[in-house]
Amino acid sequence: MPIRAVLWDIDDTIFDYSGADRAGMREHLGREGLPEGCDSVEHALDVWKAVTDVQWARFAAGELDFQGQRRERVHAFLGRVLSDAEADEWFARHAAHYEAAWSLFPDTVPVLDRLAGSFRHAVLSNSSIHNQDRKLRTLGVRDRFEVVVCAVELGISKPAAGAFHAACEAMALDPRDVVYVGDEPDIDAAGATAAGLRGIWLDRTGRGGRPELVRITALDQLPGLLVGDTRFGAPDTFR
Repeated sequence: MPIRAVLWDIDDTIFDYSGADRAGMREHLGREGLPEGCDSVEHALDVWKAVTDVQWARFAAGELDFQGQRRERVHAFLGRVLSDAEADEWFARHAAHYEAAWSLFPDTVPVLDRLAGSFRHAVLSNSSIHNQDRKLRTLGVRDRFEVVVCAVELGISKPAAGAFHAACEAMALDPRDVVYVGDEPDIDAAGATAAGLRGIWLDRTGRGGRPELVRITALDQLPGLLVGDTRFGAPDTFR
């Protein structure tokens, strides 16, 4: 069955979330100072990433709401309990620096251009529609996607099959007609595959492994997969 649509992850797939987050936090720490227990900016940035990973996983599991995970990130990072208002204000100051650093990966627009006439496009994100729709508009690519489906409003997060199916239903397509591209091997590629889509792991950092997954290391390898080119390890089902 031919692929009719590409369903995209956003953060660290088409948008350089990690780069913007680190650049924004570096600027933020220059104004706020280092948290207790961190002896350098680089140390603090690593702690922030680890805290973010833990609290985001709690959000994806339904333990926290979207605003709650932000507050918990602040509490854990600073090592002290703040009021909700104080945590929100601290995060908002960080967010201003983070948003100033937003950028697409250099290969994003060229690949969207190459695929535009042949495939439909949509987004499935484990974030909120408020954040992701605004992000896509700010970056100038919102009109490239028919629909944007997000976990906060949907009430289901990747890798649950229901999240992938909801995005397919929004396009009125069978999951077998859709390929999902994302930077996480389990949440994105394996989750999509288990849900009946064709999952592709975008391994930009070259982690490697996971031979059971279809893996690319840059988006310029994607068009070849979608037209049946098996040079990058695509199974025959991509034809």
